[in-house]
Amino acid sequence: MAKELTRRIFLRGAGATLALPWLESISHAADATGERLSEPPLRMACIFMPNGVRPDYWTPAGDSEDYEITPHLKPLESLKNDFLLIENLWNKNSVGRNGHWPKVPAWLSGGFVERTVGGDLDSGGTTVDQLAVQKMEIGTPLPSFELGLEAPRTGIDTAGGGFPRALGSFLSWADPKTPVPKEIIPQLAFDRLFRNTKAKAISGANPMHPSLLESLQRDETSVLDIVQEQARALRKQGSTSDQARLDEYFESVRSVERRLEASMKPQKRWINQGKFPMERPAPGIPETRKEHLRLMLDILVLSFWTDSTRIATMMMGDAQSGQDYGFLPGVRGSFHGLSHHRNIPEQRGQYEKIVTWHTEQLAYFLNRMKSLDEGGKSLLDNSMILFGATLKDGNRHDPENLPVLLAGRGKGTLRPGRRVRFAEKTPLCNLHLSMLHRLGVKEKSFGDSTGVLEGLG
Repeated sequence: MAKELTRRIFLRGAGATLALPWLESISHAADATGERLSEPPLRMACIFMPNGVRPDYWTPAGDSEDYEITPHLKPLESLKNDFLLIENLWNKNSVGRNGHWPKVPAWLSGGFVERTVGGDLDSGGTTVDQLAVQKMEIGTPLPSFELGLEAPRTGIDTAGGGFPRALGSFLSWADPKTPVPKEIIPQLAFDRLFRNTKAKAISGANPMHPSLLESLQRDETSVLDIVQEQARALRKQGSTSDQARLDEYFESVRSVERRLEASMKPQKRWINQGKFPMERPAPGIPETRKEHLRLMLDILVLSFWTDSTRIATMMMGDAQSGQDYGFLPGVRGSFHGLSHHRNIPEQRGQYEKIVTWHTEQLAYFLNRMKSLDEGGKSLLDNSMILFGATLKDGNRHDPENLPVLLAGRGKGTLRPGRRVRFAEKTPLCNLHLSMLHRLGVKEKSFGDSTGVLEGLG
């Protein structure tokens, strides 16, 4: 080549990239400069389905590898060797409070969600995906990727326990007070993967003045290091609660600084060869629910395939999704409404179809991941995909023995193809802790965990 291209030069020169497939010259240059990872990274996605399941249509007969495929799992039959069916997990802090809203943030945190008037949200904890981001200090363009289908809801659900509806509108929480916004418009989600967003990462929605950006890129001194003496003096003067508040504040500043530093320095990334055939989506929300969901799932696959992120969440609906599923044959009504079928055969049958439709979309997603090769393994093999709901029985709001499915091989740390039953009322957070350990985050505990789950590998 007359001039060797590096990935950094390409990004800086273009300001954006649509390099799919990756150009061979860029890939070779990355190898030569050591910017490319020597092996694919481990990814984690958590996919939430609202309104529970019909228990006998989910829970099979049989054990270990020899279990029957139930009606809800039928769309996943060809993928049976690619997932673990995990049983008897629950979130004790979500019991006896409300059928839907506070259970969503607790699904990935295990926290006790406070009942507030809405202006002072308290989810009870940081979710597992965001803790992974904070502890791993991932240098991908997107530290995490949050996707969904429905806009956040406002107000208080007075008929549902007096909880803010916002609690059930966000799956990821950076801390108990801070939900992480999700993207629901496919084009905007797609564009986030292919834009150089250094300035936005630093200044939010406002573009940063170039000279200021350059000075930040040159100066690696922490703002907290600069004001260290003043910070120490201020801390000594404060009360015990003030000191705790200051410690929390300083740590949040450090966290932002670490992310900024990662965004400004070239990071090692995994570069896949080959094409991922996907056009930029049209503006706005697609006309059909199926098209909307599949586009978002395709974008999620793409984000992992391009190593734009390694941590993601996806909401197939909010806590009490009222989406009308009249597009399904024989279905008339909303998901939430039909979940309260009162065992009336006609209504229960419609509810069953909606739940099974969601597992069909999961099968689509997993098959897409399985079809992508990464050095002799598939993208799915190099991932952990958690799928489930915050209710077992959508009709009774049963919070015990939650429907939980864990797909992928976790880079050889998981042994799928089995039904695994743990002791009754085992904390779901034990699974979260186990996933964190596989990501290299060796926390001693998480949420209400009592230890890691043995027997997953």
